[in-house]
Amino acid sequence: METYDALAQFKPLVAVYGNIDDQKVRKQCKEIEVFSCEQVKVSMMHIGGYPGRYTNEARQTIQMHHPDLFVTGHSHILRVMHDQKNNLLFINPGAAGKSGFHKVITCIKITIDGNRMYDMEVLEIERKTNL
Repeated sequence: METYDALAQFKPLVAVYGNIDDQKVRKQCKEIEVFSCEQVKVSMMHIGGYPGRYTNEARQTIQMHHPDLFVTGHSHILRVMHDQKNNLLFINPGAAGKSGFHKVITCIKITIDGNRMYDMEVLEIERKTNL
């Protein structure tokens, strides 16, 4: 919750809970978020798979809401793909936490202006073993 609170003070924040989050986080965050940023419809969930291998829940969410941008995590593998079948941009920002096998902490920044998504940047930080 400290991270959530710090980010929320910095910028408006929409977040979903992950599989290792405690009840405090689960009370604050939803399992699935669907919202608009400018004119881009965004769908976000923690465990969603990836294009061609979406989870059933992700597939249903995409079919129901038709997002332009689908953000998911869980795998700890940074991945950005154009999903041609669903006409959306897929982003898995990788891993930012202290749990997991990843050696590098990653996050993605993307500019959204109207209905355009551009200037994507990937931030990589070496993970300290004593986190």
